[in-house]
Amino acid sequence: MPLSEHEQRLLEQMERALYAEDPKFVSSLRSTGPRPGSRRRAAVGVLTALVGFGLLVTGAATSLVVVGVVGFLAMLLGTFLVVTTMRPQPETPATAGPQATPGTKKSPKPQKAGFMDRVEERFRKRREGDDT
Repeated sequence: MPLSEHEQRLLEQMERALYAEDPKFVSSLRSTGPRPGSRRRAAVGVLTALVGFGLLVTGAATSLVVVGVVGFLAMLLGTFLVVTTMRPQPETPATAGPQATPGTKKSPKPQKAGFMDRVEERFRKRREGDDT
């Protein structure tokens, strides 16, 4: 069942507000889809890692250090290919979402306190409360 025009406007307004409030969170949720050739690259990475593992075992069995080192490097390369293929593609500025118009300036938002800051603040308040 499609959304009514009012519901679509509300949804768009909520999206804009969320993006304005926390653009880092929004960009982490956006998915751009798989890159072209990513399946092939992942398969090549897996095969390279398996061949590298085989070379590493062969190098260890035959006491040929060079073969073992080449196998290890091949495993690293294959793993790198697979991991970089699985990472989401960075957004282009055109798809980044609503932007501020050039004439408007946004005031910098104060940073939220981190976990350690909150723990230190609680400890400080506790200590000050005990001293008085």
